[in-house]
Amino acid sequence: MAPLKISRIGWLSCLTLILALVLAGYGYKQEFTRTSAAAHPPFPDLYEASIAELQDGLQKGLFTSVDLVKAYLARIEEVNLQGPTLRAVIETNPSALAQAAALDRERKKSGPRSALHGIPILLKDNIATLHSEGMNTTAGSFALLGSVVPRDAHVAAKLRAAGAILLGKANLSEWANFRGIVPSGFSGRGGQSSSAYVPLGDPSGSSSGSGIGAAIGLAAAALGSETDGSIVSPSSVNNLVGIKPTVGLTSRDGVIPISEHQDTVGPMARSVADAAAILTIIAGRDPRDNFTLAQPAHVPDYTQALNAGALRGARLGVPRKFVALLDDVRVAAFNASLETLRARGATIVDPADFPDSEELLASNNETLVLNTDFKASVDVEKYISGLLEVPTGVKNLADLIAFNTVHAEEELVPPFWTDQSQFIAAENTTVDQAFFDALAADKDLGATRGIDGALSAFDLDALLLPTDIASTPPAIAGFPIVTVPLGFLPASTPLSPAQPTRESGPNMPFGLAFLGTAFSEFKLISLAFAYEQATHTRLKVRAFPAAIPKTQLGDVVGK
Repeated sequence: MAPLKISRIGWLSCLTLILALVLAGYGYKQEFTRTSAAAHPPFPDLYEASIAELQDGLQKGLFTSVDLVKAYLARIEEVNLQGPTLRAVIETNPSALAQAAALDRERKKSGPRSALHGIPILLKDNIATLHSEGMNTTAGSFALLGSVVPRDAHVAAKLRAAGAILLGKANLSEWANFRGIVPSGFSGRGGQSSSAYVPLGDPSGSSSGSGIGAAIGLAAAALGSETDGSIVSPSSVNNLVGIKPTVGLTSRDGVIPISEHQDTVGPMARSVADAAAILTIIAGRDPRDNFTLAQPAHVPDYTQALNAGALRGARLGVPRKFVALLDDVRVAAFNASLETLRARGATIVDPADFPDSEELLASNNETLVLNTDFKASVDVEKYISGLLEVPTGVKNLADLIAFNTVHAEEELVPPFWTDQSQFIAAENTTVDQAFFDALAADKDLGATRGIDGALSAFDLDALLLPTDIASTPPAIAGFPIVTVPLGFLPASTPLSPAQPTRESGPNMPFGLAFLGTAFSEFKLISLAFAYEQATHTRLKVRAFPAAIPKTQLGDVVGK
């Protein structure tokens, strides 16, 4: 879970415009031939390369999935624990090269399985992967190091079945930012991650490493998870597209939990098209997660939502009372985006406030729901009991608190990372009438008198908010968000002190969020794609020079 912060991190970045990449379709030829790279245009730049471009190069034989894995591993090596020490990745998959080679052979024999065949993807370290292939699943905590999961998480299994390569585990705010008041992006195992846009910048969280890794091309894209803000916030501050799906569109089986009512898993990518391709693969029903049984019977191909003309005739509303919480720079950029949307044919209803705006802003029901879910409803104890082996011997939340105390030199590290107050508060909760009342109030505030209330009252297709203040209403309602790059703080913005990370600085990215009702992802993706194609905001600022890995495909192909 990401805490609501009005002031996000800053970036120190070179103001370099890069050419917009032409996004190819997701169709494939079955024939596969290896041809000389010298006879073709340069390889795609891995900083920005789309999944479609990578797939096209693989199909044409310009490079292999083995080449891709080698290049991405080298890029991780350059900046993860060396150079700017971004600490985006906790560990890489020792089986990745062997898996890539097998997928290359399969491609030659029978063609690609899907748009993700042979494409390396990072997974947040709370998403289980087969222990036998050599990676841990720990939520960043030493308490779960060496634990043996019974199987892939459902979303990981779906990626694997589609031919994706699970390249590594991304760092995160430990326990998805649910341990205590600790800087975003810190975990005991991974250390303090930092932004690729400003030295020692706050990467946001809790899907911090997923955001950093996708932003600078340490993989083609990444998976994150969200309880409240943990996909969309790091996507916003890492200049990415992030999709926080409706709770129940993607399975949480095998994902270390916080809340069964709010947890969800989604893609973080450099383009709407890439995020849509990944969501198409990972969405769907799973008998091990009964929330997924409420989704529509047919999961659409979300790449079919990529309509650059989708804004024509759309009615979009602005909950203006929320926008008032932000600084002038973000508000000005947001207001400018409304003019862009109008120019593309959308009707903007402004204001289109929630019927319960003041009550929602003042509510603290979410804290009670999450604390109780973590301890007694979803129950972290239930997750741990399902593990085949736990070398540390922890069994429940009380054990985790005790483990951190005993292993304070690894987990409760002074001066910035000593807190576990969230764990302690959750340990003191029980499932009682107050919990059920808070849960019902959240649904009423977030959905009935919140998002659904505004959509209905103003006859809207979607709502618009700056991403920095967009996450909580959809979180408590279980509704989706799609965030896309919106703008950057001015280059003249002063660097704030590093304590241990910087809260603000020059060229800090921030995003624009499209909000809708349950299972409205197809519509939201269409609207976000149309805005993205009209603006190409991501391409206007790159990461700071030392944070951009230099290894490219040309450095590994044929070597």
